[in-house]
Amino acid sequence: MWASFQESDAQQSDRDDPNYNGEDFTRPQRSFETRFTYQTSSGATSQTDRGSWLLRTNWKVELNSGWRLGLLGQVPVVDKTTSSSTGSDQEFGIGDAALQAALIHDIDRHWAYGFGARLVAPTAEDSLGSGKWQIMPGVGVRYSFLETGPENYFVPVVRYAVSFAGDPSRRNISEPQIAPTLNVGLPNLWFVTSIRATTFVSTSGARSPVRPAPYSCRSTCPSAERSPTA
Repeated sequence: MWASFQESDAQQSDRDDPNYNGEDFTRPQRSFETRFTYQTSSGATSQTDRGSWLLRTNWKVELNSGWRLGLLGQVPVVDKTTSSSTGSDQEFGIGDAALQAALIHDIDRHWAYGFGARLVAPTAEDSLGSGKWQIMPGVGVRYSFLETGPENYFVPVVRYAVSFAGDPSRRNISEPQIAPTLNVGLPNLWFVTSIRATTFVSTSGARSPVRPAPYSCRSTCPSAERSPTA
């Protein structure tokens, strides 16, 4: 079982568009955000609850011919609890930090696309991260439903995570990741975001999906009023 929710608290003074929630891969902004995510997963004999504060900064650079460069830096602070019949174990600390760069281009008012890569560093303590350096090349396409609202859009993003260095005792990573996102803007700066993320791992040469997340909705209040713990 896998479930998640996330909530963000962006500094409105740093954001280009205060109505925008930052979920569009093809629409980078200049902002600093704190996001909270919560995940729970269960196996045959244990359950893991993982809460993470994501400290994230975003930046964009306008280039020639309608292209732009989107940059992202992210550091998570993780609280992880694993429970089993023999008791529970709790860990707290810094997770794996990430840097991302993507080139993005608008095709027209409705369509845009982008491609780039994310670098993940094994900065986490103990089992709070993968223990591996990872590179994640990815591509995303966005379609905006402008006739129904300026913040209604669908963005599927596909990445491939590959580990190339790190702790030799930890599992090597070679995983396709698919994350289609549907965003619906609501009145008074509210919105609902639906994300279904699926990761595939290789087991004995065969690829199989691992814990696909059900569609989860997120609504937040206006940027000037919302609280990161709301």
